[in-house]
Amino acid sequence: MGTGWCAFHTFASQRYSLIQSHTNIMAERTERFKAFVKLGDFFREFAAMPTDHPEGDLSEWDPGLQRFYEKARQASVQNGWFTPENIRHALAAWGEALRESELERWLAAYALPDIRPKTVAIIMAGNIPLVGFHDFLSVLITGNRALVKLSSNDRVLLPEVASLLCGYCPSLEEAIAFADGPMKGYEAVIATGSDNTARYFSYYFGQKPHIIRNNRKSTAILSGDETADELQALGTDIFTYFGLGCRNVSKLYVPEQYDFADFFDAIKGFSGLLNHRKYGNNYDYNKAVYLMSGFPILDNGFVLLKEDSSYSSPIGTLFYERYTRRDRLDKQLLAERDRLQCIVGRKHGGGEIPFGQTQQPALWEYADQIDTVEFLLKT
Repeated sequence: MGTGWCAFHTFASQRYSLIQSHTNIMAERTERFKAFVKLGDFFREFAAMPTDHPEGDLSEWDPGLQRFYEKARQASVQNGWFTPENIRHALAAWGEALRESELERWLAAYALPDIRPKTVAIIMAGNIPLVGFHDFLSVLITGNRALVKLSSNDRVLLPEVASLLCGYCPSLEEAIAFADGPMKGYEAVIATGSDNTARYFSYYFGQKPHIIRNNRKSTAILSGDETADELQALGTDIFTYFGLGCRNVSKLYVPEQYDFADFFDAIKGFSGLLNHRKYGNNYDYNKAVYLMSGFPILDNGFVLLKEDSSYSSPIGTLFYERYTRRDRLDKQLLAERDRLQCIVGRKHGGGEIPFGQTQQPALWEYADQIDTVEFLLKT
C-alpha cells in the first residue's frame, strides 16, 4: 500500500507540475501580449506629437516621451536617412498594427503549444527604421527569447523599444539580449540582408533552423485610367523612407502608349525630397551618369524615370517597362514572385496591394511570404 501511495503521489506531483508549468506559460504570454498592446499605445501617442521642438521645449511631455524623442533624434543623427518624419511614420504604422484587436486576429490563426522557450538569433537589416521589428515581435509573442544583432545603421531605436517593453513586462529582461560580438547559444536564426550577405548567412547558419531573407523589391502595375488620388497614393508607396524599403515600389509597368504627365502631376507633392541632402545627391549623381551614358530618361525635377527590365532602381530613380498584354505580364510576375515583395495596383487576381498601402502591412502579411510564427512553432 505504501508503494502504491508513493506512485500515486509521484503521478499527482508530476501532473501538478505540468499544470503549474502550463499556467506559468500562459500567464507569461498574457503579460507579453499586454506589453505589446501598451507599446502600440505609446507608438501612436509619440507619432502624434509634433515632429520638431526647439531645444529644451519638452518639459510638458511625459518623461517616457521625452526620452524616446531624444533617442529618435540620436537615430536621425546616426543615420541621415532616418528623418524624424520617417521614424514617426514607422512608429505610427506599428502603433496601428499593435492594437489589441489586430494582435488577437493575428494570433488566432495559431495553436500556441506549451513549448520550451528557444533562443532565436535575429540579424537585423537597417535600411528603414525598426525594419526587423516584426521578427522581434514574433519571437517574443510566441514565448521565446530574442538574441538580436543590430545593423550598424539602426543601433538606437530597438534597444529603447526593448527598454519600454521591459518596463511594461519586467520578465522580458530575461528574454531580450543584444549581441555586440559573435552570437552564441542560439537554437534558430532569422537573418535579413542583401543577396551577398544572404549567401554568407546560408553558409554560416545552414546547420540551424533558419529563415534567411535577401533582396526583394516591389512593383506597381498601371492600367492608364488611375485617378489622381490613386497616383498620389502610389507616390507614398514609392517615396516613403526615400524608397529604401523592400516594400517601396521601385518599378512601374505601364501600357504601351502610357503618358506619364498625369503621374508626374499627381506626385508633385513629394518634390520636397530634393531638399534632403542624401536624396538630392543621389538624384544628381544618377542623372549625371544617365546623361553621360546617353540613356534616355524622363525627369520631373526630383525623380528620374528610366526604361529598364530590372526591378531594383537606385535612389532618386524609378524604373518602368511597357506591356502590351496584361495576361502575359501576370504570368511573368508569377514566375518571378520570389524576387518581389509587393505588387501594387487595382485588384486583378494576382494578389495586388491597393495603392498607398505597401508600408502599412498587417501582422499576418509576412516578409517574403514566409510565416515567421509557424516557423517558430515548428522549430
